[in-house]
Amino acid sequence: QVQLVESGGGLVQAGGSLRLSCAASGRRFSTYTLGWFRQAPGKERGLVSPITWNGGSTYYADSVKGRFTISRDNAKNAVYLQMNSMKAENTAVYYCAADKEPYRGGYYYPEMFEYWGQGTQVTVSS
Repeated sequence: QVQLVESGGGLVQAGGSLRLSCAASGRRFSTYTLGWFRQAPGKERGLVSPITWNGGSTYYADSVKGRFTISRDNAKNAVYLQMNSMKAENTAVYYCAADKEPYRGGYYYPEMFEYWGQGTQVTVSS
């Protein structure tokens, strides 16, 4: 069982930065695939970026490539999302997710992750 708690959301101006954190509990956290998803009003939840157990083989949604960076610290049971050069269209609720299966590349749908945090609101003002 893994429990996830996101933090770091808030209001930021366009062009600014935010760093989201996700604290996890669970004995086998270091072996889990983790990911950040987001859901804007009226839209489906979509993958921002996943990360393998050892921090490799990352994938980014086209709309965030070069601006967002995912990372993890297994010693701290945490995963992060650094968001730079933010845009109004980045406004959404951001969710942390975890799954025990190894990440095999490409896009993952929400149903492919077993554990979820409660989400943190990110609002970018233009």
